Amino acid sequence: MQEFPVQGAGLGLRRAFLGQLAEEPPEMIDFYEAAPENWMRIGGRLGKQFRSLTERFPFICHGLSLSLGGPSPLDETFLRELKAFLDRHQIRLYSEHLSFCGDQGHLYDLMPIPFTEGAVRYTAERIRRVQDILERRIAIENISYYAAPGQEIQEIDFLNAVLAEADCDLLLDVNNIYVNSVNHGYDAEGFLDAIPTARITYAHIAGHYADAGDVLVDTHGAPVIDPVWRLLSRAYARFGVVPTLLERDFNIPPLAELLDEVHGIRILQAAQAPRARSYG
Repeated sequence: MQEFPVQGAGLGLRRAFLGQLAEEPPEMIDFYEAAPENWMRIGGRLGKQFRSLTERFPFICHGLSLSLGGPSPLDETFLRELKAFLDRHQIRLYSEHLSFCGDQGHLYDLMPIPFTEGAVRYTAERIRRVQDILERRIAIENISYYAAPGQEIQEIDFLNAVLAEADCDLLLDVNNIYVNSVNHGYDAEGFLDAIPTARITYAHIAGHYADAGDVLVDTHGAPVIDPVWRLLSRAYARFGVVPTLLERDFNIPPLAELLDEVHGIRILQAAQAPRARSYG
């Protein structure tokens, strides 16, 4: 039986904390996640500090630019450079967003892929090609979205169809499920219940912004709120203890505050420890 690629509670790597983490890594962080686009061509002092962490701790990479559902051809030159980076740093898993982010250029945003049968086939074929080039399985992340143009099938059906057609894994973003459930009026727990357990490799949890009115915006720029913590606990009850990473990309507080939230993940995991499972 194959195990999860990492275990426990993790933190997204930010340059602001790189020196501190390299010199005095907190014991409560079991693994780190980095965006490969931010590190692939970095050398010098920062590159050495990054390497010192990847040599000592489990790392996952979470991509930003593949545009899996986009109209432009996959950037296979980038993918081969990415493969060398993942191999060099012994990255445990590579994940990407189930989205597109541009056409012959980047929008610097994650756009939803139309929820259609045709898009399932198109996106799954591209994911299979990525896996062939990288010579490894990847995980795709369920994204937050604010409109669904051309929708023919439900979000959960689209997600599950892509997972099956591409034969890839899932990065379960709990905050995105909560945000989408509020913005689009569906039941978050029902969405969780429809996810295939064996596809999940790890989870994300993050904060979001409540816009004026009743729209939630996924910013990764605020503390995790109680309903999202409860949904994470519900996910553990449903799937067992899944490795879970705290994302914080904006309005970054002192490291001690982020460690408090990582500790919150560990508390929920400990409460469900008897239900911990292997991945397979």
